[in-house]
Amino acid sequence: MTVPAGDLRAAVATMMAAHWREGGYTVPHGSVYPWQWLWDSCFHSLIWAELGDGDRAVAELANVLAVQDELGFVPHMTYHGDPAARADFWGRPGTSSITQPPVYGHAAAELVRRGVAIPDELVERAVDGVRFLLEHRARSTEGLVTVVHPWETGCDDSPRWDGWCPGGYERARFREVKGELLASVEWSEGGAPLANPAFAVGSAGFNALVAWNALELAGVTGDDGLATAAADLTEALDGRWSGDRATWTDDGPHVSGAVRTADGLLPTLLLTRDRDEGFAALGDRTGLGGPFGAAGTDRREPAYDPTSYWRGPVWPQVTYLLWVAASRAGHPVAGELATGLRAGALASGLAEYWHPDTAAAGGAVPQSWTGLALLV
Repeated sequence: MTVPAGDLRAAVATMMAAHWREGGYTVPHGSVYPWQWLWDSCFHSLIWAELGDGDRAVAELANVLAVQDELGFVPHMTYHGDPAARADFWGRPGTSSITQPPVYGHAAAELVRRGVAIPDELVERAVDGVRFLLEHRARSTEGLVTVVHPWETGCDDSPRWDGWCPGGYERARFREVKGELLASVEWSEGGAPLANPAFAVGSAGFNALVAWNALELAGVTGDDGLATAAADLTEALDGRWSGDRATWTDDGPHVSGAVRTADGLLPTLLLTRDRDEGFAALGDRTGLGGPFGAAGTDRREPAYDPTSYWRGPVWPQVTYLLWVAASRAGHPVAGELATGLRAGALASGLAEYWHPDTAAAGGAVPQSWTGLALLV
């Protein structure tokens, strides 16, 4: 199953042009997601570079990091042109008060590798963003960087967070819980989120991305301190492997055991021990493997629902990151992930997410980050 590269490229180029805003950023979707999101923009930067537009690639990354505060905290949402939007909800005007995975480290490093001229100041901002998480965030009991809210992981309604939903997961009920969890976040004097006693979770996927993005930036800057901090975090993460469940596990209260999800295998970006077992799980068609990319939740999990938000569909950005891990490791599952991502992207109409076995579209259609299929 292959997708003609030209057809996909034309579809992605048309979508990205339609979603570009003259302020210097790309919206995920014109009406469903009309603002700027952090890790979306980092992926958009890579897509623009692949399309040959280095200026927009740099502008996208610069724009999303422009709202960074003095500690290095980068909000996960920016409300361009409407600073009052949701200000009562977030407790601040113009942006959200939490973050997302720091994929700006990978984005900056990839632009450099592609020969795109990127200002030193922009690389420094990316370094400061990763350092904020490494140096200012509270740690879990096992030494992992904690997230202060499920939204920070990027995997909003993952079954890994079901322990926080009284009576078991139900989407509307969990939406209320997520709103309530903002009230217990502890912020710095300047408004940077430092901890949340009610959600002190060391997410395996999030920590893998923090350490990996730190290493990506260390490769660009030669910053030995950043590399050492990444190594220390990687060592803490290394002990979270569950051989029985073939996944890395989270650390913290109410964590739902070792639920097998695609993001739980993101430590394959870093770790060599247990990595082949993780890649094998991605190729297992009874579990996470699929003809249209990596299922978001293992099919054998009771929570698996291939049509429900973060409960089982393929998420293109997660599949892309797992492809990077497998490709760099030289593992053959990289080819399966690449073929599946390209096929799913085109068959779903470049959807936000899709069914792992049928590519039936879910969420917003089209969604900009699905242009990542061009990179694999």
